[in-house]
Amino acid sequence: MVLTSRSTGPGVLRNSINTGHEAAGTFTIALAGNPNVGKSTIFNSLTGLRQHTGNWPGKTVANARGKYRYGDREFILVDIPGTYSLSASSVEEEVARDFICFGEPDATVVVADATCLERNLNLVLQTLEITDRVVVCLNLMDEAERKHIRIDLKKLAEKLGVPVIGTSARSGRGLPELMEAIYSVAVGRIKTKPLRITYDDIIEKALKRVEPYLFNLTGGKVNSRWVSLKMIEGDSSILNTLQEYLGYDLLKDRDVTGELRSARQGLWGINSDGARDMIVSGIVNTAENIFRDTVSLEHRDYNSLDRKIDSILTSRIYGIPVMIGLLGVIFWLTLAGANYPSEVIAAFLFHIEDLLTAFFTWAGAPQWLYGLLVRGMYRTLAWVVSVMLPPMAIFFPLFTLLEDLGYLPRIAFNLDNFFNKACAHGKQALTMCMGFGCNAAGVVGCRIIDSPRERLIAIITNNFVPCNGRFPTLIAIIAIFIGGRVPGVFGSFVSTLVLMGIVVLGVAVTLLVSAILSRTVLRGVPSSFTLELPPYRRPQVWRIIVRSVLDRALFVLGRAAAVAAPAGLIIWLLANIKIGEYSLLSHGALFLEPFARLLGLDGYILMAFIIGFPANEIVMPIIIMSYMSTGSILELDSLEALRQLLVSHGWTWLTAVSVMLFSLMHWPCGTTLWTIRKETGSAGWTLISFLVPTLTGIIICFTFARVVHLLRLI
Repeated sequence: MVLTSRSTGPGVLRNSINTGHEAAGTFTIALAGNPNVGKSTIFNSLTGLRQHTGNWPGKTVANARGKYRYGDREFILVDIPGTYSLSASSVEEEVARDFICFGEPDATVVVADATCLERNLNLVLQTLEITDRVVVCLNLMDEAERKHIRIDLKKLAEKLGVPVIGTSARSGRGLPELMEAIYSVAVGRIKTKPLRITYDDIIEKALKRVEPYLFNLTGGKVNSRWVSLKMIEGDSSILNTLQEYLGYDLLKDRDVTGELRSARQGLWGINSDGARDMIVSGIVNTAENIFRDTVSLEHRDYNSLDRKIDSILTSRIYGIPVMIGLLGVIFWLTLAGANYPSEVIAAFLFHIEDLLTAFFTWAGAPQWLYGLLVRGMYRTLAWVVSVMLPPMAIFFPLFTLLEDLGYLPRIAFNLDNFFNKACAHGKQALTMCMGFGCNAAGVVGCRIIDSPRERLIAIITNNFVPCNGRFPTLIAIIAIFIGGRVPGVFGSFVSTLVLMGIVVLGVAVTLLVSAILSRTVLRGVPSSFTLELPPYRRPQVWRIIVRSVLDRALFVLGRAAAVAAPAGLIIWLLANIKIGEYSLLSHGALFLEPFARLLGLDGYILMAFIIGFPANEIVMPIIIMSYMSTGSILELDSLEALRQLLVSHGWTWLTAVSVMLFSLMHWPCGTTLWTIRKETGSAGWTLISFLVPTLTGIIICFTFARVVHLLRLI
């Protein structure tokens, strides 16, 4: 029996991601590879800005598609998630396997690391089991040459039976040859003869029983040998995808199930796990033999320098202190470097406000309209842009620099044990670090966590690390009430230590709340994951700056601005609409006063946090506006003037510490909650993400204030 229904065959998975394959003369190319092999660099180099990012259908794994033209044809490049194998033990592996097997790409490019070829050959060989139309891109050839690793590309191509192209994607070396090879395979100019792995005799005999029946049943729509392997090793996930692709349950065919049963009986008592181990051994042994025949190492200790560096950066003794020190340096550079650009941007934007004021005066606009649009919406937007953009433009490139150097996986390695004890995922360390730049970006970064349970934990707790929107408030309070009391240059040093202490407290609360969630509403055990420590690489500074500013800083800023502008309108209305002698803002502050005092705050402070929900950057300006009884956001021209204003309104060291604690632990800003809603697709989990940090902040502030009063420390 052969299946011929159009609805059950070609293009089901390919059309689901809308690759544009329907255009005449357009080829779809799958781009596969291990993590950290330069796959994204190749993708960006080939497609430039002609790319689009989205999600795979039904998955939280991102996909990127881009276009490029070569010769007389247009190519759509589909960037498959980085994976170490196609065994479908993770979401990434399942997506990669399904697209290569059922998405019907015209060619599949497997990017391999020339410095770690033996390990990378495992994915290459698994891909060759699925499809004949393969091009192997051996990237990082420049690094291999520096380490005196010699690879015989011609012999490697002969062994694999497919084109092998050596590239150094960062410099563009080899990319024209890669595009030519892709073109030749896609149009059929090159007829590949991919290597077929010879497995143990027991496995081969089992394959001979099952494969003919599968070939006849599927009509050659899928690689029957590879599907037979998956069925023999008991891969249930492939059966679900096959049923979707073929529109037919293979296990309902008596011939197939009968031969599969006989094949498994011929394994002499070896269960599915044993069969899988034998298949994996066949792949590993083949990779070892190919590596031995095609690669020569002049120095066996070519990666000794990396190991020496790792002995310090991942040490149980030095790893955490070095990590905290590097984080402190990044914070110092971000905060110190952002001051002047922030002043310049603020001066420019508020100069535009003066021009708008002149225009509204010339046009004879009513005062309420001027106040609403200029002193409300525009001034709030200008404040958010001037405060957020400079720190993000510094922090994100520095963060990406560590990523490009290969240090971020070391952070995950150092913190994995702590998150494991909290029954959370080690990759949460990376998403937590992204939250220092922007919590919304940290929430998006949680996509790298496979487990839905652990991904939710990372999303809910990401707000416990302070983003750059909260740093201005924290820094101002630290400088006024702590650093300002220490003479000389030691003031900035003490202020930095206090800020780092707040950050460490945020990390500790993240671990504590993660552990509580793992034992209550999100009960479960931590999942294992493969963490590769990539070689240290020389970063491309200019590319990092452009990528970080465009892809991260401006993206997050755009979301924040979209929330801040309407927020400015609401703030102006609350500050200028009066009932009796007081504005709506003052009425709200007086109502909140008793509860706020229990937390060590006052009503105006708590009201500022509530009104500042759209953007944390405007909390301190709202406090200043409230204390000075003005109708629009203000900024004082010196910390001393701000100190006098706060002290005159009853601020003590208890108030200062309580504000810092509540700033660290309260509800996420509007931008972050919007992002959580989009990432989880659930209003319920968005509400929980709001309540967990809020209740945590209330409990900690209340406890701290009560202890201070009981001990009569104030």
